[in-house]
Formats: sequence, C-alpha cells, structure tokens
Amino acid sequence: MKTEMIITFGAGKRVDAEFGGFTIQTDQSPYSGGEGSAPEPFSLFLASIGTCAGIYVSSFCQSRGIPTQDIRIVQTHFLDESSRRIAKIEISIELPHSFPEKYRDAVINAANLCAVKKHIQDPPEFVVKTAVVA
Repeated sequence: MKTEMIITFGAGKRVDAEFGGFTIQTDQSPYSGGEGSAPEPFSLFLASIGTCAGIYVSSFCQSRGIPTQDIRIVQTHFLDESSRRIAKIEISIELPHSFPEKYRDAVINAANLCAVKKHIQDPPEFVVKTAVVA
C-alpha cells in the first residue's frame, strides 16, 4: 500500500502539503527569510510527536471515563550544542491529583504507543528522486 502527499510551493518560503483533504501550511521565520505566516516544517515535526502521544493519552482516558481537561503534555527538547540537533525529547504528562493512581504507569505506556515515536525509533528508508512530467 502507498499513499501520497502533494507538496506545493507558494510565495517566498511557503511550502504546503496536501493530504487527505487537508492543506498543511508551512513557512520559515523572518530570521530564516520567510514571513512567519505558518509554522516551520521542523516545528510541525516536533508537534507531531507530542500530539501523537496526546491522542493515545486522550484515548486511554476516554475509554476509562477519566476527564482530560486538567491533563496536559509538556514536551521538552534538549539540544546537542556541538551538532545543533535535538539530542533528547522528554514528554511529561501532567496529571491532576484526582487522576487514578492505578493508571499512572498505564498512561505512560499509552503515550509510548505513539506511531510517530515508533517511526523515529525504527526509521523508514528515504528515497529522493526526480521525475520529469509532461
């Protein structure tokens, strides 16, 4: 099975992705030559990790009738100064005092089911090529 995402170019540094009836807009910050009109692609990549974990945490809680309005996830990025790359990502699930003690480890297990995280840990093969179209 394969799926496709169509990437198109806008004015300046805008690059958008069309997939599943949605358009995901990106831009670069003014510092990087863009207008800052949309998130940078790397910011969306990072957000996909935390929001993916959030989907699993939310689903876990909803299936058990646990309210989620007082739960939040804080994702922290630790930079390796020498490589200027992210060396560690920490996901902290902040729970209210009312959260059932018996589910505290289980909610971590739920967050660890995140498909984005799994793809980073076992990355796909990347192939970049050109295609000339008529």
